[in-house]
Amino acid sequence: MSEPTPLQTLLDTLPQRGRVEWIGIRPARGKPMQTLNSVAITPGKGLEGDRFKGRETSKRQVTLIQQEHLHAIASCLQRDAIAPEVFRRNIVVSGLNLLALKGKTFRIGDAVLQYTGLCHPCSKMETVLGPGGYNAMRGHGGITTRVVEAGTIALGDDVQACL
Repeated sequence: MSEPTPLQTLLDTLPQRGRVEWIGIRPARGKPMQTLNSVAITPGKGLEGDRFKGRETSKRQVTLIQQEHLHAIASCLQRDAIAPEVFRRNIVVSGLNLLALKGKTFRIGDAVLQYTGLCHPCSKMETVLGPGGYNAMRGHGGITTRVVEAGTIALGDDVQACL
């Protein structure tokens, strides 16, 4: 096996831990988000009670967004803050650059998820956030994941890359 390149070494070095700040489920299309303190998470099903009805191989079982990006989006829209449920992501995380999880599996509570891609904003953000909402979210929409191992996640849980 060949030695990792300096860039690969940098990409693989992720000692930071994040923290779960908010959890929400979408009970049905167009219905308000429900805020939770903890939730069960299952491969192929995502978060218990969420409207996700994909396949076990779906790349969008659970969505995450960085709390720090909520502030950036609000700033772009000249607002002090925007509530996390407006963005319709499942989990808000602080203290960890979610893009650094690309190509990795990571643990939240006792569940394991796998980064599968970027969670781009949809046209609904223009309606929900007002004119310019879609563009304010570009590059700040979070990530999509697939559930690898079932478990329970709760507010305050660590988010950490698996070794």
